Amino acid sequence: MGLVLVAFGASLAAGFHFDDYALLNDPVIRSAEGWRQVWRPEQTRPLTYFTFWLNYAAGGGRAAGYHAVNLALHLAAVLLLYGVLQRRLPAKAALAAAALFAIHPIQTEAVVYVYARATVLATLLCILALGEWLERRHGRATLWFAAALLAKEECAAFPVFLALLELSERRAVRPWKHLAAMAVMAVAAGVRVILVLREPASGAGAGSKFSPWEYLAAQGPAIWRYVRLLVIPWGFTVDPEIPALPVALAVLAWAGIATAAALALRRFWGAREGFWLVGGLVLLLPSSSVFPADDLAADRRMYLPLIALAPAAGLVAARLPSRYVAIAALPLLILTSGRVQVWQTEERLWAEAVQRAPQKVRPRLQLARVVDDQRSLALLEEAKRLAPDDPRVASELGARYLAMGRAAEALGEFGRALALVPGDASALNNRGAALLALGQREAARADFARALEADPCFEEARRNLAALGAPADVQNACRPEDRRFSEVRR
Repeated sequence: MGLVLVAFGASLAAGFHFDDYALLNDPVIRSAEGWRQVWRPEQTRPLTYFTFWLNYAAGGGRAAGYHAVNLALHLAAVLLLYGVLQRRLPAKAALAAAALFAIHPIQTEAVVYVYARATVLATLLCILALGEWLERRHGRATLWFAAALLAKEECAAFPVFLALLELSERRAVRPWKHLAAMAVMAVAAGVRVILVLREPASGAGAGSKFSPWEYLAAQGPAIWRYVRLLVIPWGFTVDPEIPALPVALAVLAWAGIATAAALALRRFWGAREGFWLVGGLVLLLPSSSVFPADDLAADRRMYLPLIALAPAAGLVAARLPSRYVAIAALPLLILTSGRVQVWQTEERLWAEAVQRAPQKVRPRLQLARVVDDQRSLALLEEAKRLAPDDPRVASELGARYLAMGRAAEALGEFGRALALVPGDASALNNRGAALLALGQREAARADFARALEADPCFEEARRNLAALGAPADVQNACRPEDRRFSEVRR
């Protein structure tokens, strides 16, 4: 417990980041009826969103409360994992594994990024399921896994992990029926997510800019990056540059992963390292295989796999003198505390990302939002040079010009964004805002109305129309089944 507080205690003073702001703007989270609305069928991760609703109900938009819950969940996961591993590993190995899970720098994003609570909560529930499974209480384990799926569908491979656990032991009777029930739930959760994440704004599934095969090709390098960060915990960034490899090199990267897994299988049985290494890879595959996402790599995706990879490392550490293991914990604490400091503010986080991925556009866009006007315009011009046809760059330039009172220049950039993505709700709404600033009320009204036609649940366009005296039936056209598109808007 003390190690966790030393490593992550400063997270209580951190602010919000990236998708965290979407939570504060989500009408369901802010609604008094939100506790019920988060469970509607089109809501992904309802259990996690219920905790966000509780956070907002208790403390509004104060970041400290959200970070306190994330930290408490991580601490609970550490304690539960230690309790589970004590039943499977030698005492020294269990302690080393729990300590590694508790304070490794790769855990920082999952713990400090509020929106990543889904990963931490799902992992905690999977640890509870694992504990019940080891006690042969398979029905309870199945229920805990069902709850984990409601927190985040990324844990869908957990039944495969349990099946490997069964195969690693020589038991006369195996609980295949419970494993089958878990597998059916996992498949159903996956299908549901695929159906919900159909809109381009979702950034995942059918809404990702990558095809499943493009994503798979990129995951070989991404997984090797995770391995490198686990062994040499330096070079972290919230937005890493994952190279687009030729097909031959992508195949080679995956061949290396398959070879490592095959070698691990030679030390598979019982509590040996091979089982845990293969189990960690299995737990990683739902987020790092063929289900695409715009983020090719994210450190938070290693949080769940680490419940298996940490025991593998713990078994190795148990063979070393205790003083060496204790000494190794100190640099991990220092590095993790440093990562938490980077996550304190948006400026630190995205300045680091710009430095470590100089050819990427998104870090510049994010950093431009939180710095002064002069630096912001310089960053956005750099982004425009890197990606002249990216509508996000035009939108950000327009927004900055509008905030500076330069409405004519903002109109030009918003018009460029709309030319790049005709009919996009955000681009229409932005151009309407610039037109309104220039005194062209009727033209602005038309753009706001078209934005609402494109996305009936676009709250900002609705508010803009209401300010111009739009009829009530236009203002209230959002249907519950349309809301998923707005939920994923960043």
